[in-house]
Amino acid sequence: MTQIAIYQYQDGSIDVRMERETVWVSLLQMSELFGRDKSVVSRHLRNVFAEGELSRESVVAKFATTADDGKTYQVDHYNLDVIISIGYRVKSLEGVRFRQWSSRILKDYLTRGYALDRRRLETNATELEAALKLVRAALKSPELTAQASQGLAEIIVRYTQTFLWLQRYDEGLLTDPKGHSGSGLPSLDEALAGIAQLKTDLMAKGQASDLFGRVREDGLASILGNLDQTVFGEPAYPTLESRAAHLLYFVVKNHPFSDGNKRIGALLFAGFLHRNGRLFQADGSAIVNDVGLAALSLLVAESRPTDKDVLIRLIMNMLAGEAA
Repeated sequence: MTQIAIYQYQDGSIDVRMERETVWVSLLQMSELFGRDKSVVSRHLRNVFAEGELSRESVVAKFATTADDGKTYQVDHYNLDVIISIGYRVKSLEGVRFRQWSSRILKDYLTRGYALDRRRLETNATELEAALKLVRAALKSPELTAQASQGLAEIIVRYTQTFLWLQRYDEGLLTDPKGHSGSGLPSLDEALAGIAQLKTDLMAKGQASDLFGRVREDGLASILGNLDQTVFGEPAYPTLESRAAHLLYFVVKNHPFSDGNKRIGALLFAGFLHRNGRLFQADGSAIVNDVGLAALSLLVAESRPTDKDVLIRLIMNMLAGEAA
């Protein structure tokens, strides 16, 4: 992650980038720092590379820079090895001061970064362990079938892959993923119509009784209203992933129906993703297939209230994919 430090010298200051365990400045900044014309610094740069003192590939990087005209350009930046080399060649006392400053600021930067990374790794490991505990508890459920076991395995593998991907990019699972935009909640009438059709199909197969899908008071209306609410003018559930995860959780755990809450929760969850164009991935495969969806509903049902936050983040990170 790029950070900016300000180096102040007698005639001014420059914004120095810190990334990849070193500092970076542009040709213009080196010219200002050493008090030499750009053409002089450019000549020395060519000689540094031509003489094999440094390899250009390892000490030069392009960074986006906003010019005076307001446009953004990709500009070559040079790391500390180059800056020191040019400082010796132009015999600049300021180059010596800059090297001393850089060493001090980098030591502090790397020390803080190491401590932060270590805390993040420990926190993420705890988060992953909590998710695994949820799965282990669900595996003891008498409702668990062989297919559901396969679905649970798929869920935790995908979650673990997400965990490792996020860790590689120096992110943390304890923060919600960036997510996708989209609201697309069904109206109460639309949801009830979908549930009625599901009930008809299941009863025809002998897989549901007349109690299936009977609404308890205003339970479903309250859930949909809750998901659509705002706090200080901002959506309480701002991303598609957040709404989907909470929709499944609330339907399964709040029991708004006399019977069939897990299957109805799965139906509304999949329907919500489909309405928002997120049921399928770019390659045409389902974000969560039928077996995985049944297992996920069971995982929610078997979870304790204290597991809610972990479970919600698990679902959100699974759904977020590249937007995480």
